[in-house]
Amino acid sequence: MACSIGLAGFGRWGKYIFRDLRSLGAEVHVAVPGAATREAALVAGATSVCVSVDEFPALDGYVVAVPTTHHGEVLSALVGREKPIFVEKPLTCDAAAARDLVARAGERIFVMDKWRYHPGIVALGRMVRSGELGEILAIESYRLGWGNPHSDVDACWILMPHDLSIVLEILGHIPAAHRAFSSAQGTDCSDMTAVLQDGEGGVRVKVEISSLQPVSRRSVAVIGTKGSAQLGDSYETALLVCEGAPGENSARKSERPIGDAMPLFLELEAFLEHVRGGPPPKSSAAEGLMVVERIEELRKLAGIS
Repeated sequence: MACSIGLAGFGRWGKYIFRDLRSLGAEVHVAVPGAATREAALVAGATSVCVSVDEFPALDGYVVAVPTTHHGEVLSALVGREKPIFVEKPLTCDAAAARDLVARAGERIFVMDKWRYHPGIVALGRMVRSGELGEILAIESYRLGWGNPHSDVDACWILMPHDLSIVLEILGHIPAAHRAFSSAQGTDCSDMTAVLQDGEGGVRVKVEISSLQPVSRRSVAVIGTKGSAQLGDSYETALLVCEGAPGENSARKSERPIGDAMPLFLELEAFLEHVRGGPPPKSSAAEGLMVVERIEELRKLAGIS
């Protein structure tokens, strides 16, 4: 069944969202302030274009892909329509605003945490839940590279939500903020090393993000008493698995295929299924709030305002 979706934003990432929504059979109506961008959306196949989300016709659901600092105001403008909303991560960059949105429409807002749909991360979560890796001791996640293409928020707000959502998918929760360090000063956080842990016996989570490193790295490893597994890069089609105790020289190493399905396509497919009456997609507004709160806590620990 075809459905009609309002897409707020048609920028660098919004164009990919538009492409996948169209390939999934949705009619897409675009709201964006720039005249040239509206024209580009029409040429790309938008059903209609308008300047503001207030001008959208009655639609089946909405996707928000505007700059992070505008998430709160656009979501607030859409919640009165009482339809499902999918917003790019993070939910907002302000915990107070995120709490207000959860209170107003938490059952209808979902966050586009694409890494929760990555076949490698989904497979790591299954391995943890099955007990194959034994007792989970640690998770280590690295998101390193050069530059931040977003002018409205710093790299911490762009990168850290990915890693925290990965932890949520693998563990089922996000441990408490424990320690955080950054070379940044003041308000601009371009790098951070963070440790999260629930008490002394909890799983130790280490996350390192940076927009200052010339070599790109996207890696997630889960370390258990019976084995460890790692997604070595975003586009890997197999997990690397070591069966044995941590660091054991005789551990058996193997590759486990995970396929090459694209996470953005999978999460939009899940959202459209929900719009049509199916189950909700991953990352509820409450979980999105949890991510925002952890980031604010980690920034405080690192001395970043």
